[in-house]
This record gives sequence, structure tokens and C-alpha cells, in this order.
Amino acid sequence: MGRSFMPKIRTERELKRIQLEGLQWTVQHAYKNSEFYRRRLDEAGVHPRHIKSLKDIAKLPFTTADDLRDGYPFPLRSAPFERIVRIHASSGTTGKRKVLCYTQKDIDDWANMFARCYEMAGLTKTDRVQIAVGYGVWTAGVGFQLGCERFGALAIPVGPGNLDMQCQFLEDFQPTALCATASMALLMGEEVQKRGLRNRIALKKVIMGSERSSDSMRAKMKDLLGVEHVFDIPGLTELYGPGTGLDCVYHEGIHYWADYYILELLDPETLEPVPPGEIGEMVVTTLRKEASPLIRYRTRDLTKLIPKRCSCGSILPMHDRLLGRSDDMFIFRAVNIYPGQIDHVLSNTEGVGSEYQILLDRKEDGRDYMTVRVERSEGADPARDQALASRIEEEIKKQILVSARVEIVNYGTLPRSERKSKRVFDNRGD
Repeated sequence: MGRSFMPKIRTERELKRIQLEGLQWTVQHAYKNSEFYRRRLDEAGVHPRHIKSLKDIAKLPFTTADDLRDGYPFPLRSAPFERIVRIHASSGTTGKRKVLCYTQKDIDDWANMFARCYEMAGLTKTDRVQIAVGYGVWTAGVGFQLGCERFGALAIPVGPGNLDMQCQFLEDFQPTALCATASMALLMGEEVQKRGLRNRIALKKVIMGSERSSDSMRAKMKDLLGVEHVFDIPGLTELYGPGTGLDCVYHEGIHYWADYYILELLDPETLEPVPPGEIGEMVVTTLRKEASPLIRYRTRDLTKLIPKRCSCGSILPMHDRLLGRSDDMFIFRAVNIYPGQIDHVLSNTEGVGSEYQILLDRKEDGRDYMTVRVERSEGADPARDQALASRIEEEIKKQILVSARVEIVNYGTLPRSERKSKRVFDNRGD
């Protein structure tokens, strides 16, 4: 089998010791080497010597995406330029990208974390991995490739899009694993079916991420591509990139690499911890990152901690799949709604396809109206559309406490995307 990338940690006590040492190192390092962090910590009245236990993390101030944009082009930099070997960036909603710096040690740590993902997915060095995610300044492509090479499997770096080439490579190179966004993996599955390639490819596993994926989406991927497992990989440019966790073959939750970062789940309004099992915003603090350490960085991603040990026996804790973003929330008739809540209703409804859209409109009467446009599942009988729509409307009313009109459309009519699919269309103005 060769080298294992899993941590040799036996007990939770040992993991907590590693976390405390990492937290103390990060606060000291950031205070000493970053003007931004020194100023922020001084304003909060916190000095590195105040961090004596893991509970003391609550004393530390938060870092936000605005801090990254305000500090452009090299925000949070805590290492001299001669030690920085790379930058990556994610899209900025206000024009300026969020830029992160990496030392060689940061790159090595990231590669090891990512190799751990492939190991947890049960890959071996004989596997071939088709990488169908974006390359360039984004962290995705290079992250998947770096981790694959560090792990020792064969990387096939195709990038996104180009379905003709993707399908040709699936057939010619016989990859056993596909890495893609959830939307792209589904698109490829539909293409494989359309071209009748199912029995001519060798895929066993899909590793997908970068956006929410519903149970129906995953079931569809498994069915169309004929794979045994679909794994969910979280990814955040600010936190190295993708590869900071993965669900194992038991699929009970996403194991996250708690020896590389601390994950807090906080109420987005009060910023107080939520109990295990309740939804909160992911707030991350890195334990080893040199060039752009994160101290209580508000990711805006929503999930919940899974308060039990996984059946696989790993000491590494788990969080649930990403349930949406705190800034994705929309207010409809005074109710706060996350797209994930609609997704949850649709995933548990028989006869529904994997694609949907939420449309919000304001009519002449001044009231807001919601339409949920949903594909019926492939091969389903259109004569049952009215009954299906009524069932979904009832469930939305029961679970989310709002009224929505449900419109059933033909399978394959809603747009497919090679990147992330847009789900919410808010046409209400103001």
C-alpha cells in the first residue's frame, strides 16, 4: 500500500493537544508577522500569551471576506515574499478577488491533506483519476492534481467542459475515478447515457464538490455513471482549497482534518456556538498555515457537526454536507429560507429529477410569490404532474411554512452547467 496520509492519532485527547499547540503557534505567528493580525488582536485586547486552552479561541476576533478584499492584493500575509511560492484567488463578489499566499510548506501540507482524501475514498496507486475541474488561479484543478500525484495515482488533467474530450478520455484511458463539480458530474452522466458509453467505461468512484448536492443528484450520478460511491469534498480557497475533508465509504458525514484546522459552528446572528447536530456557520482557524493563516474566519458556509464517531472508527470528527451559505438565505413573506430547505423537500419526493429552480417575483398587489420549477424524473408519466406538484406544495407548506407554486417541467429542460448551477432567481427588485 505504501505511505499512509492519515494522522497517527489514537485519542481525542491527543487530537486536542495537537489543536492547542497549533492554535498557540498560529496566534503567535500571525501576531509577530502580520500587521493586520497584530492590529486586530491588539484592538481585541488579546495577546498570544492569553491562549492557554482551546476554550480561549472564543477570545480571538473574527476574520471575514471583507478583510481579504480590504487587504488586496496580499491580505493576511504573514510570511516574507521570498518565502512565498504561489498565490491562488477566488472570485470576489464586489470585483476584487480574495487572494491567498502559499509557502512551500503550505503547498506540501495541502498536497498531504488532499492525498488523505484519495486514501479515505479507498483509491490505490493503480487508480486513474480524470480531473474535470477548473485550472488556473482557482485552487480546484491544481489541488486535485497535486493531491493525486502526491498520493501516487495517475492524474488525467482534463479541466472543465469539453464533453467530447471528456467522453473520449473516459473510454480511451479508462479512468476509475472522476473529480468534478456536482453539476459537471451529472452532466457527464447524462452524456455517457446519451452516447451509450456506460458499458465501455471503468468509473468506480466520483469525487465531487464545490456546490450543494442533493440525495437525488447523487443517486442520479451513481445510476448514470454506474459508480459504487459518490464522495463529497469540501473546498474553500481561503483554507488551502479543496481537500480539507471527505466522507468515507460509510457516507455518514464528512471527516474533516481537525489536525490542520479547528472548525467552530456558530449562529450567524449571535456568533455563539450552536449545539452539535444544529445548523451553524462554519468558522475556521488554521493550525499550520504560514503565508495566510486564518483566525476565526467566517466562511458563510452552513452545516452541522455530527456528534458521533463514524462506523469506520476514524478519530477524525465529521460535519454534515454543506447545507448552503448564510448569505444565500432569502427572505420570503418574513420567513428566512435557505435553498437547501427546498432541496431537502425535493430530494425526499418520489418522481422528481435532480434539477430545479426557485423563482421569486413581486406582483402588482405588492405581495411576493414563489415558483419552484422542478424536472420530473426521467421516464415519469406527465399525466401525474398535477399530483406531484400538489404533493411538493404541501411538503413546502408543512416544512418551511410558506406557500409556493410548483411547476413540473420535462426531464432535461432546465440548464445544465459545467460549473455551479444557479438555483435562485430573485426578480423582486430592491
